[in-house]
Parts: sequence; C-alpha cells; structure tokens
Amino acid sequence: MTALADRPAPATPPTPPAAASSRRAPLRASTILQYVIVLAVIAVTIVPVLYVITSGFRTNGQIASAPTALPDPWVLSNYGRVLSSGDFWQQVLNSTLIAVGTTAGVIITGTMAAYPLARYRFRGREALYLVFVLGLLFPIGVAILPLYLQLRDLHLLGTHWGVIIPQVAFALPITVIILRPFLKAIPRELEEAAFVDGTTRVGFFFRILLPLAVPAMVTVGVLQFVASWNAYLMPLLVLTSPDSYTLPLGVARFSSQYSSDTAAILAFTSVAMLPALAFFTLMEKRIVGGLSGAVKG
Repeated sequence: MTALADRPAPATPPTPPAAASSRRAPLRASTILQYVIVLAVIAVTIVPVLYVITSGFRTNGQIASAPTALPDPWVLSNYGRVLSSGDFWQQVLNSTLIAVGTTAGVIITGTMAAYPLARYRFRGREALYLVFVLGLLFPIGVAILPLYLQLRDLHLLGTHWGVIIPQVAFALPITVIILRPFLKAIPRELEEAAFVDGTTRVGFFFRILLPLAVPAMVTVGVLQFVASWNAYLMPLLVLTSPDSYTLPLGVARFSSQYSSDTAAILAFTSVAMLPALAFFTLMEKRIVGGLSGAVKG
C-alpha cells in the first residue's frame, strides 16, 4: 500500500485541439458586425470593377436583355478592338509619360522640402510646415482659372509639362506630410557620426538619408503615380490635341464617339483602369510599410 501511495499520479493527457476549440467563446455581436461591414465594403468596392470587366466580354444585346448576367457566350472582339487601336496605345504612352514625370518631380522636390523641415532647426520651421498642411485644403480645382491663365502666359497649354508641373505642385503638401516624420525618425547619432567622418549635409542627404528613406519615397511615388494616371481635370484643361490625350480623356472621347456601343465602352474603361489597379495592388505592401514608418516617426 505504501509503494502504491508513493507513485506519482499519471499525467493528464493534453486536451485535443478540437476539444479546446469547442470551448472557445462564441463570436460576439460586435465582431460579427465588423465582419459584415468589412464584407459589405469589399463587395461595394469589387463588384462594380468586376461588372465593368466582365461586361466588356458581352454584346450590347446581352447587356440589354440581362444586365447582371455573366457573358454567354464570351465575346473577345470588344477587347480586341480596343487593344488594336493606335489611339489607345498613344494615350497609354501619354499617361505613362505624365505619370512618370509627375512621380519623379514629386519625389525629388518633396524629399528636398521635407529634409530641412525634419532635420534642421530654424525660426519659423513649424509655421512653414503649417503652410504645407494648409495646402491640403486647396484642391487643384479651386485654382483652376488662375492656373489656366498662368499656363497660357508660360506657353505650356497643349504640352505634357503643363500637366506635370501643376500636379507636382499640388502633390507637395501630402508628400511633405508623409516624408517629414519618416526623415525625422532617422537617429541623430547617425548624422553626427557622418559629420565626424567628414560628410557634409548634402553628402549625408544623398549618401545616407535617401537610401534609408526609400520605403517612404516608394509610398509617395505609388500614390502619386496612381493619382496622375487617373487625373482628369488637369489634362482636360491643358491638353488640346487628341494626340496628347491621356487615358481618362480617351475614355471620355471614346464614350462620346460610340455612345450606343455600351460593351465597347466598358471594355475600353476596364483596360484603361487595369494598369493603375494592378500597379497599386502589387505595391500595396510597400505603401503600408512606408506609411507605418511615417506614423512611428
């Protein structure tokens, strides 16, 4: 009896995962409501895009008889007609040139503007930063008339530069707001060590600070590229020749020319929006990483 009493008690077997999960608390009403709201937002965002893309594979008769049905049969001629058009590829080239030029200008000027506001201490620094913050309150449409007159006096109407320069200027506020905290978070010890090694402020900016700020610059670049690609007001104001039209203007022109061909219009619209949508989707993680770094700063 003593030997049996001295024996250790057998170890309790671990609870199976299925049994553990069965004892979990049920989802709360607030959690279920959050899921419902998220799914509703996703549906509202994705369903129109999918409708436009799939409707491009239909005929006008199919759209008129069953507007919400899937293509039956699938028609490729609408997309083939768009992709074989010389005007479409010219508009793609124009949109790319303007978007790349705007993005490069925003990154260069925005980084140079945010650098002294983040790293230098001088009288009026916060007031100057407030000027950029207040720039968010003035969209490009507010200044459209004086902007048009100024571009006319500079002989920039009808040119791509007439679109790029104003877009860069009006993108500076959000660019500085994103870049400043990111640049400000770079340790001072790193800057002091660079100065001890004989690096100048300009050398520190180009050799050390810019490589460290690549995530934030990528974020700014992607946001501005997509915004420039989808811009409609400035190209409409400045570009006067159909040969210089961007894709948003091309969609409007195509819609007016072929107003009765709904399927072709939807195909043109979907092809025009896909590059920016794909680019934004591929760079989504970099955007989040750059913004999170700016928030931490």
